[in-house]
Amino acid sequence: MKNLISALLITGLFFMPGIVKAQADSVKNEQDKPSFKLGIYYNSYLNYYGRTNNVKNSGIFPLAEFSLNKNFYINAAPVFVFNKTTRLEYAGTVATAGYRFTSTDNKVSGNFYAVKPFYKENTTLVQSALKAQGAASLTYQNKILNFTAGGDVKFSSKTDYGANAGIDHIFRHEFPGKYVLVIDPSAYVYAGTQQFNKTYYEDILGTEIFASKQKVNKFNVLSYEFSMPVIFAKGKWQLISIPAYVLPQNVYAVPDRPDLAESGDNLFYMTTGIKVNF
Repeated sequence: MKNLISALLITGLFFMPGIVKAQADSVKNEQDKPSFKLGIYYNSYLNYYGRTNNVKNSGIFPLAEFSLNKNFYINAAPVFVFNKTTRLEYAGTVATAGYRFTSTDNKVSGNFYAVKPFYKENTTLVQSALKAQGAASLTYQNKILNFTAGGDVKFSSKTDYGANAGIDHIFRHEFPGKYVLVIDPSAYVYAGTQQFNKTYYEDILGTEIFASKQKVNKFNVLSYEFSMPVIFAKGKWQLISIPAYVLPQNVYAVPDRPDLAESGDNLFYMTTGIKVNF
């Protein structure tokens, strides 16, 4: 197996409730009018719910987002991967359209979105088996802890169902000169079925496998993840750093093919980037 890239990297990293709240919290006076945002990000170790291969792959991905107002948005992120032995190469683009909201009392927020990936035909990424994805999350916010629950549907040659739950707490501090620092320690658990893995091996790699239906259809915990998004903002600019530690669970293995097995070791990785709002 070659490069692995996490759906969390695109559909999770920028739309996880905690990170969305942290970014919104760094700009208190968000106006209800069209806006455009550009960012570029680096990820030190691409993974899929903590699953990787034996090669340490990193990624760079620009992100462009247009918001019709503070609720409706669309964005696109081309993905480039590389490691110590290979040069930077284009893997594909992921497009997203969604709706996010916050209640008038600021106690409940939500995010509903649909994702359409456009991968190169010869891309050997697990997500290249996905044809589309839909997801939703709701967060209850209070002064002590924010509680989030969400779910998703992934479409490949089969349909997978996923769920997640987490807690976080946002710390916000304003400095002289209108600088804002937001820190959001978070803990999440992700669960779901793994039909996408079987599709990847059979349809993308052309490797016929005979995994039991119970194995890929079983709804299992996929990973536990702890992260601490840090956002430093001034005006339209944001510097973003997200250290994360993931503990993969129930890692899928191809029967009698150890060469295709995924690595499921606990993993620390870092995502950093810069973003500007127009």
